[in-house]
Amino acid sequence: MSATEPSKPTPPVPAPPAAPLPRKVPTPAAVAPAAAAASAASSSDAAKWGRVTDDGTVEVREGEDWRVVGQYPDGTPDEALAYFVRKYEDIAFKVHTLEQRHQAGGASAADLVKQAGHLLAEATDAAAVGDLAGLRERLNALTSSLSEATAQEAQQAKELVDKAISDRTALVERAEEIAARDLSKVQWKQVTAELGELFDAWQAQQQNGPRLSKGVSQQLWKRFRDARGTVDKARRAFYSELDDTHKTARDAKTRLVERAEALAPRGVDGIPAYRTLLDEWKAAGRAGRKADDALWARFKAAGDALYSARAEQSAAEEADSAPKIEARQALLEEAKAVADEPNIKRARALLTGIQRQWDEIGRIFPRDKERALDDRLRVIEQALKAREEVDWKKNNPETKARANDMSSQLLEAIEKLEAELAAAEKSGDKKAAKAAADALEARRAWLNALGG
Repeated sequence: MSATEPSKPTPPVPAPPAAPLPRKVPTPAAVAPAAAAASAASSSDAAKWGRVTDDGTVEVREGEDWRVVGQYPDGTPDEALAYFVRKYEDIAFKVHTLEQRHQAGGASAADLVKQAGHLLAEATDAAAVGDLAGLRERLNALTSSLSEATAQEAQQAKELVDKAISDRTALVERAEEIAARDLSKVQWKQVTAELGELFDAWQAQQQNGPRLSKGVSQQLWKRFRDARGTVDKARRAFYSELDDTHKTARDAKTRLVERAEALAPRGVDGIPAYRTLLDEWKAAGRAGRKADDALWARFKAAGDALYSARAEQSAAEEADSAPKIEARQALLEEAKAVADEPNIKRARALLTGIQRQWDEIGRIFPRDKERALDDRLRVIEQALKAREEVDWKKNNPETKARANDMSSQLLEAIEKLEAELAAAEKSGDKKAAKAAADALEARRAWLNALGG
């Protein structure tokens, strides 16, 4: 450094300050007026609260005593005081900001008390010039005013923790209730959804709820985790067994499909065997939806091929049956003459000839058409049979003998009654005449019924 270059002043050496507390800087609009007023007051009161000795030592007055806060050897006394006043203003600014936060509301009382404690420590034996005792009194007053709010917050926090414990205990108990069920009979889709909802609720409470003590939290989590583990173990066992069951059914159905596909060369003759395979398929159990669908598609295709062959055969048979149907319809027209023939023997001969031709025509397909034609011929047959029964009863020798004997008896009775009626009329016995006339009328009706 040259002889003409002015020397730089030695920076002031303050006394070791207390550890500073990080502060939240409020918005300039909110604190600027108060900070400016505090700065002006502190500067004007610098001489009241501080002094500088000849060697640049700066002291601050606290009560009746003076305390050394540092040295500013290369500056003027005003510069020395101004430097340490700014230190005081920094602390005063923090105190003012803390008071503003308390007045604005919304801040945690416990948090404000904690910050007030840090500022109180910073204002004690601080390397600053100003009304440090006044700052400490303001901080103590703030702490005192926050004591009740702190207690309320602590009570609210305890209630929130108690509720959180209750809520998580309810989740644990619901999970344990699920684990205590007969897990061999549950619907696993429903149980998995229920347990998933409980776990989501647990995570939501853990993330958004109050922090629980480590002991309580670990105890509840262990119960919840054990319940989930029990359910998960049973679910894995169920699906493992289900996989084995599906595999067995899948193997069995695969073999059934192969046997069904092997029936294709047999055509219509393979249908009875296919129906037997279908019964076995129903008894084989489930193989899982995807496998079942794929295997059933193949099994059904094999059956469709057989039934398609039968449909083709039926169509061919029906085509061959068209002339036969016409022939039988023609015979039915001829058979109408059976009812018109008065001679029963000739009627029977006519019907017998029609029946012989009917059988010679052969089978007709489809069967429902054959049955309809047979039913029409059967009506004609039954009508003739009824006529034959009536004729037989009428011309039966035994029946005729009995009728003749009865007729003779009735004729004798009629002659006797006629004589009695004539005698009663001659004698004028009306009562006897009426009785004889009634009896005579009855006997004549009987005789008429016998054909006499």
